[in-house]
Amino acid sequence: MSDTVHFQARGRTVVGCTLLVMALGAGVTACSGGDDDNPLSASPYDAAGQISFNGPTDAGKKADPDKPLEVVAEGADGRITDVTAMDAAGRYVAGELSADGARWHSTSPLAAGARYTVRVSTEDGDGAPGRKVLTFETGRPSVKKTLGVSFGPKAGAYGVGQPITAELSQPVADPAQRAIVERALKVDSTPAVEGAWRWVDDKKLHYRPKEYWPAHATVQVRSTLDGIKIGDRMWGGTAKPLTITTDDRVVAVTDAAAHTLTVFQDGREVRKIPVTTGKPGFETRNGVKVVLGKEPFVRMRSSTVGIAEGSSESYDLPVYFATRVTWSGEYVHAAPWSVGSQGMANVSHGCVGMSTANAEWFFGAVQEGDLVEVVNSGGETMEPFGNGFGDWNLDWNKWRTGSALSGGASNGQSTGEQARLRPQSV
Repeated sequence: MSDTVHFQARGRTVVGCTLLVMALGAGVTACSGGDDDNPLSASPYDAAGQISFNGPTDAGKKADPDKPLEVVAEGADGRITDVTAMDAAGRYVAGELSADGARWHSTSPLAAGARYTVRVSTEDGDGAPGRKVLTFETGRPSVKKTLGVSFGPKAGAYGVGQPITAELSQPVADPAQRAIVERALKVDSTPAVEGAWRWVDDKKLHYRPKEYWPAHATVQVRSTLDGIKIGDRMWGGTAKPLTITTDDRVVAVTDAAAHTLTVFQDGREVRKIPVTTGKPGFETRNGVKVVLGKEPFVRMRSSTVGIAEGSSESYDLPVYFATRVTWSGEYVHAAPWSVGSQGMANVSHGCVGMSTANAEWFFGAVQEGDLVEVVNSGGETMEPFGNGFGDWNLDWNKWRTGSALSGGASNGQSTGEQARLRPQSV
């Protein structure tokens, strides 16, 4: 039997349009809409005899999810007026109806291994309404790659600056395929905020709100990609959902010119600390950084960042209460050797140094996702990607250009270059 099924029209022709019809229940018949003189007052009649669609009708046979769905109105006097198609998971299939109502075709991919319900509305030449509900199932593609998604960070409580990350198991470079992936990555927060994904590279996306997350928010992340066709032989796989919460809004502002670090909690100043930042040639990066982690003890050696042992700038020191803000070695930490310069001069190799007592307090006051902002330094601006979370250093309009769903979407390349290693401060 052919995979394209045609139904012969009755006296009146009505077209049934379906969002995704690929398989139809056997034994569909068309019947009259009633004998009322006014066709618009008649109950909708079974319009199956006035439509055709490219799906199998044999019992047990499943539709190929790799093929788009097409519904056609049979005859010259009827037309399709509306089509909706949805799978059992509640996912709608997008479609496009021709201007004359003669043909509808799907414009978004079908899921594999899914059951669909398609509701078709038609009208004949006299305006009488027709209806038909169709169900079908899709099979599994014979050869495919599965695109897995892993969300980050791990579940827990974070500061209001924590971005959401999505790591893909396969690279996705095509803009249309990226749009399919991005549309299926759902982020919901309570309270609700405006936010967007941005492609960092072919396998990684970051999500952040327009502004920082609200304090004490709940953020839920999930994927609806499972079974969805993304590209040639690539289909979406399952993804473990993620829930995080935010705590108080904690922002630490380091003024390199004033040699102070001021901690604000929910907008209220709670502590001002004298500090030292990067000296000339090793200036601390300006901009907003997100706390990446806390390390009670770190051995800092200049040789790990390219400073030759025995040179005038070399060091090898034990460092306590180290709060990391970049992967290349920038911390807020205890620096008892520079207490005489703290609050007065910048003498470090790029980190923010303070007394041991202040560093211990700061270490206990912040957590991952809290914000450390540096102003009035001679250093470059923190990289958006590749050296930690510099996401907040892109304004909202620039951020949105990295979305595959934005009209100004870029090719997804990072706006920052590979992180440049810089000496750790002492």
